[in-house]
Amino acid sequence: DGSYEIAKHLIAAHPDADLKSITLRQILEWATALPEFADDPALVNDDLLTAIYQEWYEERLDGKLRADRKTDTG
Repeated sequence: DGSYEIAKHLIAAHPDADLKSITLRQILEWATALPEFADDPALVNDDLLTAIYQEWYEERLDGKLRADRKTDTG
């Protein structure tokens, strides 16, 4: 899925980004600045940006849950 791939690249490019303060505009700017971004920026809409944000949030949450599990069992 395109939004997941973009989210993975944004996670790598902005690992310390505060997801509570990121705007859709920032996601647009960061996503279209990625070297891997090959689509027409004019085709990006709020639904796609929201999907990217959601994938990013879920990846961050999943990573935190995995880290918490390691701490609990380690």
